[in-house]
Amino acid sequence: MEFELSDDQVALQEAARDLLDALADPAHVRAHLASDAGRDGALWDAMVAQGWLGVAVPEDAGGLGLGWVEAGVLLEEAGRHVAPVPLLGALVSIEALRATPWLEHLVSGERQACVAFVGDPRAVRAARRGDGWALTGRPDPVAGAPTADVAVVLTPDAVWAVDLAAGRPAPEPAMDGTQSLAWLLLDGTPAVEVGGAGEARRLLDHAAVGASAELLGGAARVLEMAAQYAKDRIQFGQPIGSFQAVKHRCADMVVDVEGMRSVAWYGGWALAAADPDASVAASTAKVWCSDAAKRVMASGLQVHGGIGFTWEHDLHLFMKRSQLDQVAFGDAAYHRERLAVLLRARVTAGQSVI
Repeated sequence: MEFELSDDQVALQEAARDLLDALADPAHVRAHLASDAGRDGALWDAMVAQGWLGVAVPEDAGGLGLGWVEAGVLLEEAGRHVAPVPLLGALVSIEALRATPWLEHLVSGERQACVAFVGDPRAVRAARRGDGWALTGRPDPVAGAPTADVAVVLTPDAVWAVDLAAGRPAPEPAMDGTQSLAWLLLDGTPAVEVGGAGEARRLLDHAAVGASAELLGGAARVLEMAAQYAKDRIQFGQPIGSFQAVKHRCADMVVDVEGMRSVAWYGGWALAAADPDASVAASTAKVWCSDAAKRVMASGLQVHGGIGFTWEHDLHLFMKRSQLDQVAFGDAAYHRERLAVLLRARVTAGQSVI
């Protein structure tokens, strides 16, 4: 099986990198961190103008008519630049709201949506209220909620849409300042059911693959930074990259990043192809990318001699975004348990799990 991007996908990747190099370079990211804005308005508008929000939406619905491999390409570049916009939540929520009147407004950028993930089925309860539904509880912290107009609440058994017209939640202090996070407190909040358990599973697959792509982008950039620093930093009269311990660190980073690339791209392909094992591919990607990204960030810090912990160095931006993405839409432990459930039937039947 070939895991290389097509010429069109490479062109999309290069165009995305050019845009982000111009509007999400470290200076722009730091300027955003110094502001009180929930998202970078100039970058968001540029992404909308390029059609990023509709990358996986059919052309007859106002999108680009591509798929989740291409969405993964965009998210990888967003992770590579720690872009201060809620792109991941926007793409997953658009996937959830395809059959609703919200779609046109979301693809055009006129409105924004976010995704509230409920990993614990006891955290949010749904109850009938007249002809509709009401939700009570508190999902995980929601990226993009302070600037969103609608929240997609993703529970294990259903997918709900909650209109935030009555008031967006206030942003909460977060370690990763490039993403505006908030608690979505549901107290008998009116909601519309937009999908059942099957749709919830499908959306979690998309969210897991998207988060994996962001993790890949950040880890790949940290690998590049570490390799360059190992060439430039002189110690005992020679570059530190000539020392065996540093070489081994960098080599381990390469193995991790290339493994991340394989599982993330395969996950995107499985979604685009509606492969029967898409859920297995998605959770596998989230497990590997979460664990590997943690190792890459640690090695990056070691190669930089700890300078990455400081505010002055850009490495800490990638470390913080990575930590957020590692727990977004279920951490590695959550997806290991999910994989166990998905593969149990094969094991009990004596079939191969590969």
